[in-house]
Amino acid sequence: MRRPPLQTLIALLLTAVWGLGLGIAHLRGDIPFVDNAEATLTNLRNTLGGSHPPPDLVTIVAIDDDTSRVAGHYPLSRTTLARIIDAIGALGPKAIALDLLLLDSGDEAGDSALEQSLKRTKVVLAAAGIFPESRQRVVDDSREPLARVPSALQFLQPQQRFADAASYGVVNVQTDKAGTPRFVPMLFRSGERIEPSFSLRVVSAATDEQTTVISDRIKIGDRSIQTDTGYLLPLSFYGPRGTIRTISASAALNGQLPEAAIKDHVVVIGATVTGGGDVFPTPFDPVLPGVEVISTSITHLIAGDGLVRDRNIRFIDLYFAVGLPLLVVGLLSWQRSTFGLITALGVVLLWFAVNVSAFKHGIWLSAALPIAATVPTALLFGTVQLWFDRRRATRFAKQSELLQRIEAPGLAEHLARDPDFLASPVHQQAAVVFIDINGFTGLSETIGPTAVRELLNGFYNLVDEEVTACGGAITSFMGDGAMILFGLPQPKPSDSADAARCCIRLAARMRGWLSAMPETVASRIGFKIGAHFGTIVASRLGGGGRQQITATGDTVNIASRLMEVAASHRAEVALSDELLLSAGRDSTPFKEGNLHGPIDTGLRGRAGTLTIWLWRSRT
Repeated sequence: MRRPPLQTLIALLLTAVWGLGLGIAHLRGDIPFVDNAEATLTNLRNTLGGSHPPPDLVTIVAIDDDTSRVAGHYPLSRTTLARIIDAIGALGPKAIALDLLLLDSGDEAGDSALEQSLKRTKVVLAAAGIFPESRQRVVDDSREPLARVPSALQFLQPQQRFADAASYGVVNVQTDKAGTPRFVPMLFRSGERIEPSFSLRVVSAATDEQTTVISDRIKIGDRSIQTDTGYLLPLSFYGPRGTIRTISASAALNGQLPEAAIKDHVVVIGATVTGGGDVFPTPFDPVLPGVEVISTSITHLIAGDGLVRDRNIRFIDLYFAVGLPLLVVGLLSWQRSTFGLITALGVVLLWFAVNVSAFKHGIWLSAALPIAATVPTALLFGTVQLWFDRRRATRFAKQSELLQRIEAPGLAEHLARDPDFLASPVHQQAAVVFIDINGFTGLSETIGPTAVRELLNGFYNLVDEEVTACGGAITSFMGDGAMILFGLPQPKPSDSADAARCCIRLAARMRGWLSAMPETVASRIGFKIGAHFGTIVASRLGGGGRQQITATGDTVNIASRLMEVAASHRAEVALSDELLLSAGRDSTPFKEGNLHGPIDTGLRGRAGTLTIWLWRSRT
């Protein structure tokens, strides 16, 4: 396997650090921006799971509009409240939870009647805490577990006579930013004072078991209650209002309470009267009565069917916060293509399926934390990669432009499409053209390097323009000359005709170029062109670090020697008979000048003679 580039290793390291940082903060408590997103995702998972019937453990006796009508007013008098408690107590409930704050004194007769009712029945009263924020926040400022419980400014407890007649617990719940109850704290503190929650006190009274606080959980008798940081009990709602069995308190006043709904049940008395104000938004109901929220937490404590979110679950969240972004970034760097994106998306969808399935089975794995760890890092990594790709593309474009300048455009493009082009020599038919400046060596000794450079640039530019226009390929510039091929990258039937046309166009351009020069320069130089058609050996020559596309063989040698023939006969172009026959002697370019031949001539370094043709322009 190839080693990952340094930038990928740095990205993976930063991704791990980011995920680990979020995970550690998540272990210590809540992260506001993550928890706000978690609330929305929790609502989504609740909705996907749907509502379901609760265990038959708790019955709500609601002080509703019908109760207010029967009693004649609201709030109910202490005497009426005593009658309701007595009617419920007579049917043998396990415990009665009075979700009403008895903070003020009433008339003596009513308070006395209620006090006596409380003494006759196992009742738990509601107290409340006043907090500096509406949302009770848990702060991990110590290793002492009790230091993490919600801290109230003060407790509002029932009147002393009622507190002496019954036990009480703090009824506050912890909500998210939208006001949805997410947790019920099991313990509250105010200074050095620790008070149990209303729900915990009710369950302890109903089971006649002691509550024990341990460093990471709470025990009721022998049963452990798994809680989150700060002894918070996560809430999982069963459905909309009325999902937990609800009976109007008017039935108690009329003697019509169903015994089966009361006997051996925990009965929670609370207000649902219109305008009572004790309602909360939940995923299933925008106005779920507060008494049903409390009843949900009591059911969780007894049945053990609530969501599990403790320190072990938070550690799993940490692993996901580190592992998921590492996997996604790793996949994006490994396969930077549609396949890589699809694979990364598949990993995310698999994680989401696992998360939803765990939530459905009562395990509250954080959804927002891995998303917060993954999305920024993946987006940042993708942005950086796009930036690098853009830089790389710009560099490649510049390299391609330079290659086009160095190699013929057709050859460069073909080489880009086929990197193995001419890796092995190829024998094929081609037309070869040579052009050279006469007298250049002597001239360059007198005009200086700057003038030489300008002269050669002008020569190269005009050769490049004419060869490109005729469909040829310049394989090399050799000082004051150039070698041109017609037949690469693929041979064509028109190669010889194109080569002949190129010779005529080059001659015309060279005449114009020379005539535009000062007389002192133009009188000292000229040009010669040689062209031949035959078999060449096309290949890439050079070592592994530098290669050049060129052609070799007898055809190339003959074309080069024909320039000498043109110069010796004071002609502009010397063409082989093979090229002329292949191109067509009556082709258009040769009508523009004087074609002389055939001539049998010898070539330097070659035995025998060769039939050639000479071409001079009419001017």
